[in-house]
Amino acid sequence: MAVNPVYHQTDDRLQDEMMLIRRAKEDPERFGPLYTKYHEQIFRYIYQRMDDEDLAFDVTSQVFIKAMKNLHKYEYRGVPFSSWLYRIAKSELYQAFRDRKARKTVSVESMHLFEMIEEMEEDDSSGNKKKLFRCLSLLKDDDLQLIEMRYFEKRSYREIGEIVEITENNAKVRTFRALERLKKLFMK
Repeated sequence: MAVNPVYHQTDDRLQDEMMLIRRAKEDPERFGPLYTKYHEQIFRYIYQRMDDEDLAFDVTSQVFIKAMKNLHKYEYRGVPFSSWLYRIAKSELYQAFRDRKARKTVSVESMHLFEMIEEMEEDDSSGNKKKLFRCLSLLKDDDLQLIEMRYFEKRSYREIGEIVEITENNAKVRTFRALERLKKLFMK
């Protein structure tokens, strides 16, 4: 059973997922296993980007309602079903920011901060942690999202491209440029 390193999934798991999707397309009441499988990670994705747990639950609910209503439009493109859900989540998140003027926050675990700081070739991680948070908050939303997906969520460029609806190569280029902008802010 080989694991696809690009998506951290085996071919068997992807096939099982396709079977769940086919069943849910035939009968919406069979959407439950997909909801159960992805609810937590979609919620975490949304909650990391806002400072309101109740609103994060509301937005997550909207994501799954839209996914269920539009499941007939879903087409397998060689990436996990979660990529499609993340695209819906991104759209719903931005809508929530527009509609409710929700406050966007940067949520980063300490372990990931140290990895970023190491990549920037810095030694004093205690002082750099605050500086990195400040620099992350200065980035444009699109740059921050790319950095979060690549370095904090450990997503492949192909999956990032699928989520933000760009090519894999464009995801690499944009992520590199976003990281360069972050480094430039950090080195000031």
